[in-house]
Amino acid sequence: MRPTATADDLQIAGLTRLSTCDWPGRLVATVFLQGCPLDCGYCHNPELLDPRTAGTVGWHEVRELLARRVGLLDGVVFSGGEPTRQAGLAAAMGEVRALGFGVGLHTAGTYPRRFAEVLPLCDWVGLDVKAPADTYAAVTGVASAAAAAAACLRLALRARPRVELQVRTTMDPTTMTPSDLDRLTAELRRAGVVDHVVQEVRTDGTRPAYAAALAAARVPTLTA
Repeated sequence: MRPTATADDLQIAGLTRLSTCDWPGRLVATVFLQGCPLDCGYCHNPELLDPRTAGTVGWHEVRELLARRVGLLDGVVFSGGEPTRQAGLAAAMGEVRALGFGVGLHTAGTYPRRFAEVLPLCDWVGLDVKAPADTYAAVTGVASAAAAAAACLRLALRARPRVELQVRTTMDPTTMTPSDLDRLTAELRRAGVVDHVVQEVRTDGTRPAYAAALAAARVPTLTA
């Protein structure tokens, strides 16, 4: 039998000790976990994609931070990469809750089974729904990611109001059109999403090839 993963098994790529933007209205620490199965062109943390890369921060550093910040921080957000890739996530969330902190999660909904496991431990979820299903392959490089995200969205909607849900979409003009975004917005509304945030794509940290493609996509078409 495979041993149960613990929080100490997490591959942690980075730790932001104080953030005001990773969980709306909350003051949090943010833990960035290594590895993601998607390859979105606009990813501004491409160094976090490779799951074979070892972590650079030990979970003990997070424990030590939280011990000093009781009463000062509202919670901890697990981000990435894709945090639900890692088996030790539930154990880490459990430790955070036991210390009296809230738990937030940023996820692209790529692992529905793990998402279902950790959802009861969450207070807030920021779920990335990248595009309409027929555009997912162009945006993420993984066509099957559309079905996984849809499954996670259904789980998150059923978990309300106990778990707050914000659905986020990055508008990438290299792979999506305004009509694609309109279709997605309508689909999410019909599904029952009430908090849908459309984020403007940015080039900070992206790969040079993507920055060039975005610049070309933003050049207006000249007509005679």
